[in-house]
Amino acid sequence: MVGRKRHVLTDTLGLLLAVSVHPASVQDRDGAEALLREARRSFPFIERVIADAGYQGRKMEAAVARTGTWVLQIVRRCDRHRFVVLPKRWIVERTLAWISRNRRLARDYERHTRKAAAFVRLAMIRLMLRRLAASR
Repeated sequence: MVGRKRHVLTDTLGLLLAVSVHPASVQDRDGAEALLREARRSFPFIERVIADAGYQGRKMEAAVARTGTWVLQIVRRCDRHRFVVLPKRWIVERTLAWISRNRRLARDYERHTRKAAAFVRLAMIRLMLRRLAASR
């Protein structure tokens, strides 16, 4: 497989709630439905999903409607030609950076997407355990 996309759903602290890994040929809107289904099973109390502009469109709205009664909020880039930190969007980017610090996830070694998703979960478990141990 040439490339992969990691779709992650985090809480406001950046802790992983759900992960879905797809081939790079899958559009963001199409790949998000599996992520939303997983999140609905594990976290039925979620009320709002904040996503970037890659997830906007009718397919995403239909996926959100099928999986629950969530409010979908799309965070758009500003029209300025300089870098601006977008509210809430940086949380997911930070989580992806934390995950990518693991050697196994820096490059794509896995053949199957389920294994790639499992290694993302393991990386986040390792990160959370390290934080818990440091707080003691």
